[in-house]
Amino acid sequence: MRVIPLSQEGFAGAGIEMMYVGGPLPQLDTVLRDAPHGTAFIDAESQVARFRAMLNKVGKAALQPVESRDFIHRMTKEL
Repeated sequence: MRVIPLSQEGFAGAGIEMMYVGGPLPQLDTVLRDAPHGTAFIDAESQVARFRAMLNKVGKAALQPVESRDFIHRMTKEL
């Protein structure tokens, strides 16, 4: 689990639920997305590329695993 602190800018409204399923052949990557109208499987290359870019952006903004763990421990102590 990795944490993105609220102080990190650029993620307002980015709270969508999705699962990115990828493998050795990027052409077969698929995004599973929950939406108000139901679950959608997205496999169009242009749309998958958009989600891949979002996932990369989130990965760069997130704290590393050890930092995330320490952050969670600090937050639980403050509660």
